[in-house]
Amino acid sequence: MLLIGGLVFLLVCVFGSFAASGGAIGPLIKSMPFELITILGAGIGTFAMANSMSDMKHVPGALKTAIKGPAFGRQDYIDLLGLLFFFARLAQTQGVMALEPHIETPMESTAFAAYPKIRDNNRVRNLICDYLRMISMNMDDAFQFDEVMSRELTKNLKEDTHVAHGLQTLADALPALGIVAAVLGVIKTMGSISKPPEVLGEMIAGALVGTFLGVLLAYGMVGPLAGRIQSVVEEDARYYDLIRAVLVAYLQGNPAQVSVEIGRKDIPMHLMPSFQEIDTAISELSIG
Repeated sequence: MLLIGGLVFLLVCVFGSFAASGGAIGPLIKSMPFELITILGAGIGTFAMANSMSDMKHVPGALKTAIKGPAFGRQDYIDLLGLLFFFARLAQTQGVMALEPHIETPMESTAFAAYPKIRDNNRVRNLICDYLRMISMNMDDAFQFDEVMSRELTKNLKEDTHVAHGLQTLADALPALGIVAAVLGVIKTMGSISKPPEVLGEMIAGALVGTFLGVLLAYGMVGPLAGRIQSVVEEDARYYDLIRAVLVAYLQGNPAQVSVEIGRKDIPMHLMPSFQEIDTAISELSIG
C-alpha cells in the first residue's frame, strides 16, 4: 500500500503545487493524452524490443509483487526453521533414508502437513525436497553442496530481477522519449509559425509537456517501481537462502538445533525471530 500511497502523494504534490502557484492547467490537460500516447507507446515498444515474450508475461506478476510487498513474514521464517529442524534431526537420529517418505511424496508428508503454507508453495517445497534428496543420495560434501545450491539460487534471483532491470532501463530511456515528444510538438509549432502569439504560446506549452511527462514518469514512477520490485525480490530471496544456510550447516556436522541457529542469523534483521522464539517453536514440534 505504500507504493500506491506514495504515487498518490507524488501526483497531488506535483499537480497541486502547479495549480496552486497559478499554473495554467488547461494546456497541460489538453496536451497530456497525446504526449502520453507518444511517450508510453514508444516506451512499451522499446521494452518489447528489449525483452522476450517470457519476460513480458512476468510483468503483471512483478507489478503485483511491488504492490503486495514481500511474500514472507516473520512467522514464515519461524515455520521454515521448524521444518528444517525436523528434517535435520530426523536425518541425524534415523539416517538420511528416513527422509525419503517426506521428500518423495511431500503432499502426503506429515512434516509438510504441519506447515501448509510451505507445502502449498511449489517453489519452496521443491527446493527443500530437491536438496534433501541430494543429501539422501549421499551428497555429503558441504562445500560442493553449498556451491551447487548457491548457483541455483543466484540463477533464480537473476531471473526474478529481470523485470526490475528491464523497467529500470525503460526509466532511463523515458526522459529521452519525452524529448522526442517535445521535439514533435516543436515541429508542429514551427509549422504554424504564422499564427498569433497566444496560439503559438499554447502550442509551445503543449510541446514542453512531453519533456515534463518523460522526466516525471522516469524518476517519479517507473524508476521507483523498478527499485521496489528489486528490493522485494531480493528480500524474498533471503527466505530461499535460509534453506541453503541450514542444510549446509547440517552437512558440516552441526547438531540440528545449531544448524537452525546458524540459519536464523541469516534472516533479515527486521524479520529475525529471537533465539527463545525458535527454541519454543522447535520444542513444541509435534510431527508424527
